[in-house]
Amino acid sequence: MELHRLRYFVTVVEEGSFTRAAARLRLAQPGLSAQIARLERELGQRLLDRTGRTVTPTEVGAAVLPYARAALAAAEAVRDTAAEFAGLLRGRVSLGLVPGAAPLFDLAGLLADFHADHPGVEVALSEGGSEEMLTAVREGRLDLALAGLPGPGPLPGLRLRPVVDCPLVAAVAPGDPLAVAAGAPGAATGGLPLTALRGRRLISLPRGTGVRGVLDGLCAEAGFTPEVGFEAAAPLMLARLAARGMGVAVLPALTPEAARELGVVTLRLAAPAARGRVALAWRAGAPPAPAARELLGRLREALPTPRETTIPAPGSGPPERMSAPVAVPAPAPPPSHEPRVGADGGPLPEESGQERR
Repeated sequence: MELHRLRYFVTVVEEGSFTRAAARLRLAQPGLSAQIARLERELGQRLLDRTGRTVTPTEVGAAVLPYARAALAAAEAVRDTAAEFAGLLRGRVSLGLVPGAAPLFDLAGLLADFHADHPGVEVALSEGGSEEMLTAVREGRLDLALAGLPGPGPLPGLRLRPVVDCPLVAAVAPGDPLAVAAGAPGAATGGLPLTALRGRRLISLPRGTGVRGVLDGLCAEAGFTPEVGFEAAAPLMLARLAARGMGVAVLPALTPEAARELGVVTLRLAAPAARGRVALAWRAGAPPAPAARELLGRLREALPTPRETTIPAPGSGPPERMSAPVAVPAPAPPPSHEPRVGADGGPLPEESGQERR
């Protein structure tokens, strides 16, 4: 069995199209189709369903796919390990980032230093949703990812290095009933219960993000389905929509200055698990290739401890680090107001899927 045919098969599955796969592989499409047909004849099974608008794996193809990826990864590891003994680090490292993760540290500087030390290593960066990124790491399509987590516990098949851990808040316009109730004499100080969100129009990050996963999970535990009326990829946009009276935004905590500038009142959610978390993730159970192992070590050094942050005012710089959760007090409503996240990649002592903090 030829490895290049396995690579062609995996690429067609990932692209969902012979045309896009041929362009990615720099092959003529008829030649690619012929190579896939030869692989299918060799295995005696159809691996791809070509009848729909998108090429998809058949039942046999889906069963074969993880083994094809494993064979390709093993072959690459053989080449990389041999090169490492020759004193030359080479290969390719794929790093996934959720939008907004780059400002957490000097990623450009770290990659520039890494390239200067290891010019034979290609680094491929990609952005996407947290759920998509974590799945890609688990399946071996990405080596590493900085992604939001859908909850506090470990994730199957992954090792995690927490980077950011911050409280989630509900942001509303000053005249919203939740803000008025929070500012009333004798109001409870333990935070906003999740049940207060039942029946309210919510403004949230899209599905597949860590914060949205936390929100959906907490609402399910509280016995209701969140009614999300608006979605946006940027937390500050969520706050702006809430300031205009469009609903209740659920987002990572804002600094007091940001809340005032955006015109919102933020109310800390009472659930202990209502936190936004970002972690560095890599695949468990399989040693990273030498190049990925080296980059993993550098990333772990650049992100030495989990950071609890708040979102600053627009244009005021990167997220602020804080030593304790910040509660933003409710401003008095105006007289009239229009609504307006060891370097070898192996388990560390006392770890269980997620590093100790």
